[in-house]
Amino acid sequence: MAEDDQLDAAFSALAHPTRRAILARLVQGTASVNALAEPFDMSLPAVSKHIRVLENAGLITRERDAQFRLCKLETKPIKEISRWTDQYRHIWDARFDAMDNLLTEMREPDQ
Repeated sequence: MAEDDQLDAAFSALAHPTRRAILARLVQGTASVNALAEPFDMSLPAVSKHIRVLENAGLITRERDAQFRLCKLETKPIKEISRWTDQYRHIWDARFDAMDNLLTEMREPDQ
């Protein structure tokens, strides 16, 4: 998968809150599909679809351990996302600074 395609797939996968929650859980360590599905009010097949999207984006891997399917976070795509967003950080910082200045001016009484 080309780097741009990888980023597109990763951002698309991260667009859904359930998938972000699954990734947040996997930061704590490897987990079974059943354990990942536990906090969600949805069917196991629905959670499995979310896991498949994350796996297709390269954000997680799945492996078999006896009768369990274990999921593991893959850090390389996360690092690529961070590297990509870092190149725009100076723009965001400047805009946040400008917004902070504007809000400060709005709070100050007219003199």
